[in-house]
Amino acid sequence: MNSSEEKNWYKQQQDCLFIHAYVQPRASRSRICGLHNGELKLQLAAPPVDGAANDECRSFFARLCKVPRSAVSIVSGETSRHKRLQILGGCLESVNKALNDSQ
Repeated sequence: MNSSEEKNWYKQQQDCLFIHAYVQPRASRSRICGLHNGELKLQLAAPPVDGAANDECRSFFARLCKVPRSAVSIVSGETSRHKRLQILGGCLESVNKALNDSQ
């Protein structure tokens, strides 16, 4: 993974963490599995039906960053695999640890 790929998947602005994620629904379990074309690759156990995958995505990051689910929002990509998330009070260290554990 090159250094530009390492830096493009997130942006920290004061107490907000923005994440570019590539989501793969209908996986066996929800987890971070690395970087994919400059985005954080996330496998979700939920199917992409009736917003279930989006709900699981928000819940996953809320648990990971230890913030309320309401602090996680999908800024863009509600109907796409490519999503931009905003996490209020998000902790980049928690996400980086999960990313490092996946490799």
